[in-house]
Amino acid sequence: MVKTGLDRILSEEEFLSKLKGKRVGLLVNPTSVTSGLKHAIDALQTAGVNVVRLFGPEHGVRGEAQDMEAVDENFDPVTGLPTVSLYGHTYESLKPTPSDLDGIDLVLADIQDIGARYYTYVYSIGLMMEACGEVGIEVWVLDRPNPIGGEVVEGNVVMPECKSFVGMQPLAVRHGMSAGELAHFFNRFTTWKCELKVVEMRGWKRSMWFDETGLPWVMPSPNMPTLDTAIVYPGQCLLEGTNASEGRGTTRPFELFGAPYVNAVELGKELRVLDLPGVAFREVSFRPKFQKFGNQTCAGLQMHVTNRDSFRSLSASMAILGAFWKLYAPEFAWREEAYEFVQDRLAIDLLLGDMVLRKGIEDGHDCVELANATGAGRQEFDARRAECLIYT
Repeated sequence: MVKTGLDRILSEEEFLSKLKGKRVGLLVNPTSVTSGLKHAIDALQTAGVNVVRLFGPEHGVRGEAQDMEAVDENFDPVTGLPTVSLYGHTYESLKPTPSDLDGIDLVLADIQDIGARYYTYVYSIGLMMEACGEVGIEVWVLDRPNPIGGEVVEGNVVMPECKSFVGMQPLAVRHGMSAGELAHFFNRFTTWKCELKVVEMRGWKRSMWFDETGLPWVMPSPNMPTLDTAIVYPGQCLLEGTNASEGRGTTRPFELFGAPYVNAVELGKELRVLDLPGVAFREVSFRPKFQKFGNQTCAGLQMHVTNRDSFRSLSASMAILGAFWKLYAPEFAWREEAYEFVQDRLAIDLLLGDMVLRKGIEDGHDCVELANATGAGRQEFDARRAECLIYT
């Protein structure tokens, strides 16, 4: 079994001795559990660690909030500990203030990432690192596996004009790094610098999928129920930038997709002719219970991954966007509402990270080729990534 950073600090005196006598802040959520499913808050307190404050990323410390739903937390309902929300009503709420950190000697960050650059938890860790660096507080990142493996890298990097909370740093779409490796990346190559310690995992190999680690799966967010969801997420999250349903409000988010205006048979034919590796499409009808088309019947497809090693989520989902644009525009359209605190850019541009890709879809270019065109900055990312890798 893989031993996480959390399990290591709880079992190795080298770490516990350094925590004793410190006033500790925790950046945690529901995934912050031991291999025996005990939450980090309880486990650390039982071990004699003086936890004085909690910090909650998007969805909150206990994970009850939906995506892009502001979290107002002052106290943890379970422990009564004072709590700071790092996902409030404004962009400024994403970073702790000096007063938020007052009275803290050290911050432990322990959150399960998903492996896609849109997933906001790693940016909460990075902004915590920056804030702590500004006031001289040490940060320990307790490492966890990348659930979709650490070998494959997909996609382009974010261009400066498309930066947002779903792309705050120039990372590839599927970055193939653990949270600890990303912390090293931030500390070395960005302004998110602090006195950093990464408590490394034991036993994790880059080739591992999460179900090969021996660790229990805990939903990282309300719409990430299974490893199957995580496997398709690096591409399927792009549908958030459209008026098509990405399956939120169903029991298979991101695997189901469609809209009331879709002809499922027609869409299936359009995608099957591409013979995309490692995936099959099945015609479905579904009725989301909330968000897009809530309580309306949608026609569409379910994505079934048949070979996760050969499957490339970004290529598949770019092909889906191209099929929607070809078959259903102008009923199919890009989302125009504000997205992750940004009002002057299309959500699809923020997610794609480069407006050239959206224009390529609109112009009818081969979308699989677009997905594989890594663009400016990817070579630099690859080189910097190689310097920050911890595991083999």
